[in-house]
Amino acid sequence: MKLKTWTKGILTLFALLFLSVWAFQVDAWARAGGGRSFGGRGSRSMTAPKPYTAPRPTTPSSTYNPTRPSTPPPGATAAPGTSSSGSFMRSLGGGILGGLAGGLLFRSLFGGSSAQSGTAGTAGATGGGGIGMMDILLLAGIGYLIYWYITKKRRESEATAGYYQSSGNVELPPQPQPQYAPLYDQPQAAALGSDQDLERGLANIRQYDPYFDEAKFQEWCTDTFFKIQGAWANRDMATVRTLLTDEMYRIFQGDADALKAQKKINRLENIAVRSVDITEAWQESGSDFLTVRVFANLLDYNVDETSGQVVEGSKTDPVKFEEYWTFTRSVGNNPWQLSAINQPA
Repeated sequence: MKLKTWTKGILTLFALLFLSVWAFQVDAWARAGGGRSFGGRGSRSMTAPKPYTAPRPTTPSSTYNPTRPSTPPPGATAAPGTSSSGSFMRSLGGGILGGLAGGLLFRSLFGGSSAQSGTAGTAGATGGGGIGMMDILLLAGIGYLIYWYITKKRRESEATAGYYQSSGNVELPPQPQPQYAPLYDQPQAAALGSDQDLERGLANIRQYDPYFDEAKFQEWCTDTFFKIQGAWANRDMATVRTLLTDEMYRIFQGDADALKAQKKINRLENIAVRSVDITEAWQESGSDFLTVRVFANLLDYNVDETSGQVVEGSKTDPVKFEEYWTFTRSVGNNPWQLSAINQPA
């Protein structure tokens, strides 16, 4: 007997809690739907709509600039055969040898130190200051040294360059690698799968309705939002009956009738829809489904229909909100109907 009494008390408590919550919801009724989730989304009815994410950038940002001239890393050397220092040494060596040869030739032709000394022996040996046999041999030796030096450097350069081109065993100096910034941050990367699902769903819808246009659908959703809010404020959903599924019509009209019973009127003013964005698209059981995220703000308050006094809400403080509205239709170019309203998770 005591167990039955205890069980009856628990059930009574739950009933009171339910009635109090229901009464609070009635008092909190405001815009169409009252800021709660209801309706059906097909097989996705038991899951929350996918949250809206800002569009990802079409051109990934990168710190790499292909037009920027590349510079070798610290410590890197130029490729063999192209060293500027090698060219400089060849020019320097050739210049020194050439200078020595030119100086000797000048001394021999114009007398140089022999002419200035005025000694008879030297004059006789050179035939009066001309070129002697020793000078000719010396010039020939210098010319050969110059030829040998230049030829040797050229052969070394060609051989080394060919070795670098043909050998795969030489470890070349590390080349600078372009530094790329991440294509997307973590939230964007997580949303890539959702974007692919959305594009796939939209493609399936277009397959059966080639006239479907996303921009026009978003405009239609905005107009539908205003129409439903207007019918709700008038407490008569019959004017938008064709825009609602049977389930949504029954719920909306039931809420409107409850407002009438309480002698309340919901006033909606200064409605501004900031954006309407498609977040989900799919097909199932011969029907199309599209979910849009509605981001808007408005003045939302209830007044007593007799006195006109504000009983809930504010006439001066706007309410900003976002909701997910799901529309459905039979596959093909058929009219859409609102099938669910969901609040953000």
